[in-house]
Amino acid sequence: MMFRIRELCRPLSPGAQCRPGQPRFEGPLGAAIETGRTRLLVLGGLFFLAFALVGGRLVDVTLLKPAADPKRNVARAAADPDAAREFFRGEIADAKGELLATNIVTWSLYADPKMILDPAATAARLVRLFPELDRKELAEKLKPSDKRFVWLRRHLTPKEYQEVIAEGLPGIGARKDRRRVYPHGSLGAHVVGYADIDNHGIAGVERQFDGRLKRGERIQLSLDLRVQHVLREELAAAVKRHHAIGAMGVILDVHTGETKALVSLPEFDPHEPGRASEEGRFNRVTLGTYEMGSTFKILNTAMALDSSVATLTKVYDARFPLKHGKFTINDYHGKGRALSVTEIFQFSSNIGSAKMAIEAGTPRQRAFMGRAGMLKPVSIELPEIGAPLYPRDWKPLNTITISYGHGISVTPLHLAAAVAGIVNDGKRAPVTLVKRDPKEPIPYVPVVNSKTSAEMRQLMRLVVEKGTGKRAEAPGYFVGGKTGTADKSAGKKGYRRNTRISSFVAAFPMNAPRYVVLVMIDEPKASADTPEATGGAVAAPVVREVVLKAAPLLGVLPAENTSELTDEKRPGQKAPAKPPAKPAAKPAPPAAGRLERAATE
Repeated sequence: MMFRIRELCRPLSPGAQCRPGQPRFEGPLGAAIETGRTRLLVLGGLFFLAFALVGGRLVDVTLLKPAADPKRNVARAAADPDAAREFFRGEIADAKGELLATNIVTWSLYADPKMILDPAATAARLVRLFPELDRKELAEKLKPSDKRFVWLRRHLTPKEYQEVIAEGLPGIGARKDRRRVYPHGSLGAHVVGYADIDNHGIAGVERQFDGRLKRGERIQLSLDLRVQHVLREELAAAVKRHHAIGAMGVILDVHTGETKALVSLPEFDPHEPGRASEEGRFNRVTLGTYEMGSTFKILNTAMALDSSVATLTKVYDARFPLKHGKFTINDYHGKGRALSVTEIFQFSSNIGSAKMAIEAGTPRQRAFMGRAGMLKPVSIELPEIGAPLYPRDWKPLNTITISYGHGISVTPLHLAAAVAGIVNDGKRAPVTLVKRDPKEPIPYVPVVNSKTSAEMRQLMRLVVEKGTGKRAEAPGYFVGGKTGTADKSAGKKGYRRNTRISSFVAAFPMNAPRYVVLVMIDEPKASADTPEATGGAVAAPVVREVVLKAAPLLGVLPAENTSELTDEKRPGQKAPAKPPAKPAAKPAPPAAGRLERAATE
């Protein structure tokens, strides 16, 4: 077929210059050539764009973004779930930057069953390297199958990795992995929690912030590891000394709500949580709920003073047991006389506390407990949070028992947070485990007014100076607090004898409170040194040692004058208390429905 060339030079567009030597064809051939030329230009442009994108990505990956960029980790995890083990999981640190959880690079052993020449022989050689492996089970895994990947052993040590490589076993390999490690072991384990073998958060902060940690974010807590160590050591010593089954303690910053230390005993090793007992993994401070006993009288007294139902000098008759229906309320160490509100608190009178609560009334008591945070879970950054137990139908009998810490169960953290609010000029800061930004405002919740806060600080100081908490005195730190010794509940059967929780909640320094310390010892045993194993005998000395050792670490130095309240300034002691003209009740013998010794001190 012949094609005629129309011209050797033709302008490409009107007014353009001619390009010599560029033939132009007419007819079908000319159209085909023009189409091909256009396609080549488009294809070339696409190739250029593709190479430009690849080059740009290489520059971005190698020069612009760090190796542990969180966004790259997320994208890679979405594309390959198995690859998530190789990313950098974010670190957890304390308030001073000390690492509580981090990662190390390891190698994990795997097999490709289709590449195994002799499953039995290969299994035998691997068992020689790793005796803990089951030979029969391993040989079964290595048999040819549709699977091309089987895990054999995770997180090899460098020595184990070298030994495996030296064996040169066909079908056996190792891939890079990352293992979560906790440099301080069990110290702070109930707060930090732990992650599983695939680096998924299972408990504690590891679970609470799992998403952020997987993105490579660093979580800085408010815990001070030095203070955590002090509290743990003192609690452990008390458990050993008093043959207790456990203990719990917490230290809060009253201004910020930051948790400086949180200890629950027994504890566990976060590297091997599966070997720990259920009791060891249980966080008593945030998850366990308990009847707090006489430490709750801080709340009852604050309610009565804040509502103007009572004053520090007001007198209540505490000569005789208080009878309500078939129940009788007694004092553990009764004075057998009328007591002022100051003395009711100082001597921990159940009768006086109950009468104050009755006078205040059930609606006022319930409203105050809600304001103090006792009726809902504490908002703290942990998944292990216990909900308070309180009567839905709040009856007068409940009002009486709640006045001295029974008939309502809360976590230790509930009590510590409420006391922090009462001594902090009546303003309660939300409790947090995360270090606060000093520039961010704190959403305080009002609990009591300033006058009531000042009066409660005086009363708490008096308990340490002249009351049941004398053993908590730490020279120079103006410790104030309240003791509590509560028999443990047996449900509908009442209370179990000799299975008590002894506690002491304190604040210091009481002239300008900075920190609250709560110590609780679970089932301490009586001994020659502590014949009653009460809060004043068991828990108060622990608070003393904690304050003396932890206060300097927290920046609180001792003052020279260890007693800032003179006798003339003692609340409620301007005149001796006089009994009323007529007794409110006659002496009553123990009744069949008598309340068990639910609260002492």
